[in-house]
Amino acid sequence: MKTLNKILLAVAVVFTASSCQDFLDVNENPNNPESVTPDLLLPTGLTGTAFANNNELNRFGSTVISVTAGAGGSPAAYDIYDIDGDDFGNQWRFELYGGALISFQEMIKSADAIGASAYSGIGKIMKAYAFALATDTWGDIPYSQALQGLENTQPELDSQEDIYKGTDQIQSLFDLVREGIADLDAESTAVPSQDDVAYGGDLLRWKKAGYTLMLKMANTISVREPALATTIINEVLQNDYISSNDEDLNINFGTSQGSYAPVHEWTNISTFAADLIISTRFVNLLQSKNDPRLPIFVTAPTGEFVTIDNGFAGQRPLPQTSWSRFNTYVTGNGAGPVRLLTNFQRAFIMAEAVVRLGIAGDANAFYQEGIRASMSLAGLTATQIDQYFADNSDEVNLTGNVESDLEKILTQKYIAWTGNGIEQWTDWRRTGYPTLAPHQNAGGIDPNQRPLRAQYVSQEVARNPNFPNNIFSNVPVWWNE
Repeated sequence: MKTLNKILLAVAVVFTASSCQDFLDVNENPNNPESVTPDLLLPTGLTGTAFANNNELNRFGSTVISVTAGAGGSPAAYDIYDIDGDDFGNQWRFELYGGALISFQEMIKSADAIGASAYSGIGKIMKAYAFALATDTWGDIPYSQALQGLENTQPELDSQEDIYKGTDQIQSLFDLVREGIADLDAESTAVPSQDDVAYGGDLLRWKKAGYTLMLKMANTISVREPALATTIINEVLQNDYISSNDEDLNINFGTSQGSYAPVHEWTNISTFAADLIISTRFVNLLQSKNDPRLPIFVTAPTGEFVTIDNGFAGQRPLPQTSWSRFNTYVTGNGAGPVRLLTNFQRAFIMAEAVVRLGIAGDANAFYQEGIRASMSLAGLTATQIDQYFADNSDEVNLTGNVESDLEKILTQKYIAWTGNGIEQWTDWRRTGYPTLAPHQNAGGIDPNQRPLRAQYVSQEVARNPNFPNNIFSNVPVWWNE
C-alpha cells in the first residue's frame, strides 16, 4: 500500500501541476519515457484511465443524466445543457492523451523492446479502453496519427466509424484488443505484480477483461451496426469474460490525502463539494422501485434525502451538510474503487443483446443476473436480494415486449452504474433509456436536447487545422446517428 500511495500521489501531483500549464499538443509526451520501464508506466496508465473516467467527465455525465444536480460551478452549467469548447481540456490533454494513452503507448514500446509481452497485452487492452472513452465522448478524434510526438504535431482525425470498424490503414479497436489478448498468451520476460493496481498481475483476469471490453464496445455500436455487434458478441461468448464480481476491472486509489479517488475528492473534501447534490429525480426513481440500494448509493445526513431538481434555480438547501451526496459505495474511504468493467455490466449487455440482436440465451435470466450482481456488489445479502425479488416481481421480470424490456434492462443498468456518469450517459445516448424528463431552465446550444457529445477543446481547434470548429453538443456521434 505504501508503494501504491507513492504512485498515486505522484499521479495526483502531475495532474494538479499540469492544470496550470499551457495547453499542449495531444502528441507531446510529458513523461519523457525513453528510459522508463513498463513496470513504472503501467500504474501511471491505469490511474490515468481511472482519473479520466472518474473525474470531470464523471461530474458532467452524472449531472446531465439526472443522477446528480448542479448546485454550483461547472455542474450548474452542465445541468442546463450548457457546455462548450472550454470544458474538458484537462481531460483531453492531461488525463487521456497526455496521461493514460501516452503511458500505454510507451509501455507497449518499452515492453516490446525487452520481450515483456504481458505488459504489451495489458497496454493494448487499456489503450483500446482509453481510446473508446475518448471517441465516445468527442466523436472523431486523433487515433491512427496520435501519440507520435514531434513526428506529427498536427494529427488528422479519424472517423469514429473507422476507429471502431477499422480500414486497410487503420486498426480497429476490436483488433487492438485481440492483439492484446494474443500478447497475454505469449511468453513474457516480465510479468506485472504490485505495479498492476487492477489485478496484481493475474493475466487470466486481464484476458477476461479484454473480452469483456470487446463485449462493451460491441454493445456501444449495436444500434448502429447490429450485424457487426452480433458477430463480435458471439466471438466473445466462445471465450472467457468477466462472470463474477471479484473479476471486475477496478482501479483502487489510496486512503490518505493526496491519493484519493477523484470522486471522493470532489464529493467530500475539495471546494468542488459545493458543486453537486443528488438529484431529486434519481431518489424518486429508486424509491418508486423500492430499491434497497438507495441508502447504499446516496447519503441522508439528516435521516431524510435532501436533494434538488435538475436545473432548479432557487435557493439551495441549508445547511450544506444536510445535502444528499454519493455514499461510500461510490467514493469508498477515498480509495474508490473506480469501476471500469463489471460483472453486472456484462449481464445487462447480454440481456440487451438477446432482446435487441437475437443472440441465443435467456434475456430474463441475464436481466436478473445483472440486478443480483449489482445488489451483491452494493453489499446486500443473498437473503435480502431474494426478498426484494419476491416482493417486486414486476420489476425483476421482463415482459416479452421488446421496447418495454429494453427500457427495463437499460434502467436497471443505469441504476447499477451509479457513480459512473460516463457509462450512464453513453447508454442513454445510444438507446434513449432510461426515459428522462428535460431539465428545468435548460439552455446551452440546444435547450431541447441533452448534450450528445463533448465539444472539441477550443485550444485544439485553434492549434490544429484538422479539427472542425462547428461540431456542437447537440450533434450525435456516429454510433448514435
